[in-house]
Amino acid sequence: MKQKKKNSGQAPPPLAPAAVIETVRHHAEPLCANAGYDLVHCEFQREPAGATLRLYIDKPGGVSLDDCVEISRQVGDVLDAVLDEGVGPYHLEVSSPGADRPISRPADFERFAGHPVRVKVAKAIGGRKNFTGRLMGMVDGRVALELENTTVTLALEDIVRARLAAD
Repeated sequence: MKQKKKNSGQAPPPLAPAAVIETVRHHAEPLCANAGYDLVHCEFQREPAGATLRLYIDKPGGVSLDDCVEISRQVGDVLDAVLDEGVGPYHLEVSSPGADRPISRPADFERFAGHPVRVKVAKAIGGRKNFTGRLMGMVDGRVALELENTTVTLALEDIVRARLAAD
């Protein structure tokens, strides 16, 4: 017979940012979709002032402050219950993606093909971690960028951050 371990009174170890984002997407995407919004991107960062969870939403015609407040209330209540263990207190920010819109899903990389982008990767490729160029879309499951006179392809899982850039 197995004995139950007694609770040591210690908090569970904090969830990794990737696990938090996966959990948030799982719960927030359907709520956003039901309200007529697209959950564009999620970010979770532990900062000196505390943890911050950022959600970027969009809808046809753009997003207003009232839209952000509505989604913050709906999603915030659910996430407070779901993220209770392993995240601790956090600050929720909901906003429109803006001109420097974050892109992270394969559909985003296809949708914004032809637009200028800034991309940061985890491991240097050809001695570089930062790339600025024209997005060419997805090629064989990889993100294709046109840089001056050359094209590079990046594995989606290697991309730390990608945003639309001004021309």
